[in-house]
Amino acid sequence: MSKLLYRFFISVYPFMARILGAFNAKARLWVNGRKNIFTALQQALQPNTQPVIWMHCASLGEFEQGRPVLEALRLQHPHTRILLTFFSPSGYEVQKQYKGADWIFYLPMDSARNARNFFDIVQPSLVLFVKYEFWHYYLQQARNRNIPLLLVSGIFRSNQAFFKSYGQFHRRMLDCFTHFFVQNQASATLLQSVGYNNITIAGDTRFDRVLEIAGNFSPLPVIEQFCNGKPVIVAGSTWSEDDEELDHFANTHPDIRFIIAPHDIGVERIKECQHLYKQAVLFSEWEKQQNSNANVLIIDNIGMLSRLYHYATICYVGGGFGGDGIHNILEAAVYYKPVVFGPVYDKYFEAVEMLEQEGAFSVPDALHLEKVFDQLLSNAALYTAAADHAGNYVSSKAGATTTLVNYIQVNRLFTN
Repeated sequence: MSKLLYRFFISVYPFMARILGAFNAKARLWVNGRKNIFTALQQALQPNTQPVIWMHCASLGEFEQGRPVLEALRLQHPHTRILLTFFSPSGYEVQKQYKGADWIFYLPMDSARNARNFFDIVQPSLVLFVKYEFWHYYLQQARNRNIPLLLVSGIFRSNQAFFKSYGQFHRRMLDCFTHFFVQNQASATLLQSVGYNNITIAGDTRFDRVLEIAGNFSPLPVIEQFCNGKPVIVAGSTWSEDDEELDHFANTHPDIRFIIAPHDIGVERIKECQHLYKQAVLFSEWEKQQNSNANVLIIDNIGMLSRLYHYATICYVGGGFGGDGIHNILEAAVYYKPVVFGPVYDKYFEAVEMLEQEGAFSVPDALHLEKVFDQLLSNAALYTAAADHAGNYVSSKAGATTTLVNYIQVNRLFTN
């Protein structure tokens, strides 16, 4: 039954995406990005004579996990060619100009024919899937062709089909992996419970990525001008629900600077932020309005957030009141800043651990959020302890990339 449902899903998904594409921009990008994709792949890779490493990421967050691995492999194998694929427009459209890969494409929808054609064209020597997304036919092709297949920063939960009595079809996907690099002991234990021991608990490569970003920090003079020596709250990847919890504090504290980086920077979402925050200016207009009384700067572009956290006194990370859960708290904590987020965080082990170590604070509503902000801003000892706990936590988790790359080298999974 699981295989029948899977086949139904992979046949219906593109059809539904085409229908939604008539009025949904993201669905339209998903469809248009796959038009004539095999012709484009053939034209791009046909002249290649070098070994290929293929990395697949679901979206942008998974790319940030896979990126340090790709870049480490590139350094060790400079003549290698790298193919990067995405399932979601959220990843592809942001990273399609990424210079660390030779080719960047959408992944054609999974099917026996598409997977076979894809492998015939690409002929990868090593395949890396990041965190999750288990595409049956692609995984089977890697196994059938004896191509090493690794899972990078995998994380498993007991409610997944792999660990259910009806999960035989899904477990066959796991059979295809040469080795699992997982984030925690719980994931390893789950895999072992269904017979897999080709596991290394390596941790999360995102720690390596955020440490690299912080280590290569370059200043943003415009942001420095806006902050002007004031206390600063940077709210990153906010959804509507986050801003509705934040706006009262921002509107009643004119001496504090607020930098709001919405998760979605579409026209309507930016207008919503401008409505909620009474003394706000858009980043794109700030340089022309530097004499304004605005205490809120709304970031209407993508790509700055990881550097914005450097300027924070306190970091607020969105998604905990809306969406599927909080966004990346590590890129805030790496700067030794206290991190605050909403109540939906249970899927993220780093949030749980950082709360336990008192480097982060979860708040259920605006009242508690404002109380935490006031405490951190007025109690120097509390603030310093939280900031140290946050930064030290990130530093203590480095090394997942080295573990994975060393495994590839020692076991000679890839040579060129």
